[in-house]
Amino acid sequence: MAVSKVPANSILRLELQTGVNGSGNPVYRNRSLTNAKPTAADQDLYDVAESLAGLQEYTLNGISRVDAAQLIEI
Repeated sequence: MAVSKVPANSILRLELQTGVNGSGNPVYRNRSLTNAKPTAADQDLYDVAESLAGLQEYTLNGISRVDAAQLIEI
């Protein structure tokens, strides 16, 4: 019995530094953009995230891509 992976969706996540806490450590928040095309190239998603980060009030700390998929028996 063979199993195949079928891409379902992707999430583009921007980690933003929103400030510092009382101890002086940075505070981070995530902004998630759902329903990114699972077939989109990593470079394309990175470029979009960089562009969106320029519109944010806070400093961009990191970019993540979270992919989901279904496993089906073929």
